[in-house]
Amino acid sequence: MTIDSQSRFEIIRQMAVDGTHGEDFNNVAYTALAQTATSANLKAAALILWDEKREPTLTVSFAAEEADKDKLLTLEKDLYDTLRRNRQLSSAYMSFDGQVPLHSFTLPLKYRDQSFGAVIGLQEGTQSIISENVFLEALTALLALNYAAASATKEITIPREALDQERLGGIVETAITVNHEVNNPLTAILGNVQLLLFKRDDLDDELKQKLKVIEESALKIKDITKRLMHITTPKSVEYTKGTTMLDLSDDSEQDGKSGSSV
Repeated sequence: MTIDSQSRFEIIRQMAVDGTHGEDFNNVAYTALAQTATSANLKAAALILWDEKREPTLTVSFAAEEADKDKLLTLEKDLYDTLRRNRQLSSAYMSFDGQVPLHSFTLPLKYRDQSFGAVIGLQEGTQSIISENVFLEALTALLALNYAAASATKEITIPREALDQERLGGIVETAITVNHEVNNPLTAILGNVQLLLFKRDDLDDELKQKLKVIEESALKIKDITKRLMHITTPKSVEYTKGTTMLDLSDDSEQDGKSGSSV
């Protein structure tokens, strides 16, 4: 059984209206799942939110019978969740043979390329749910937008860890660029300076001192790019009033200094 155009429109319309009216996200999700399940003849449908460790924080589900909901959530636990953790699964439509054919899908909830949950569904019969892939993708995207809108009004808070992870991704990308574009010429500078210092008997004291300053500065730049590559928890410090910068201080050195103070 496919969803007719009128039903698709009504489901999407209701979600949009509820979202703009600031309706509780759990209620919006449940209504959307129930309407979709009824229109598409799904035995069960569920929305799952998770934290940065992929541990579920919220599950909203609708099922014709409790056994159908258990079957769907077992499929999520045994198959979809495992594939997401081990194989970076994003979305899938699957069919299973048997006395009664089963069809299932999982689609990600994403906001700014950050995945924070999924919508899953279960259907029985010969008609594959993949025929509704365009509608289901639109449904999932709108649920993600409703979630983001609820987060903006602080009804639901996007985990701080998820935001930090997105920020860390940008830092890592910058660090790789810096290491590639800076470290290559820096290695050449450092190598030549150290070679000149190795022949210090042929140099006057003033030139030796200037070369030593260049060597120390080059080593400092190299250390900074190394710290940038090894950031695991982004922290900011004030640079000037109203402006912050990434904190690249050595925590171990700071701990040592604080520990030795009286």
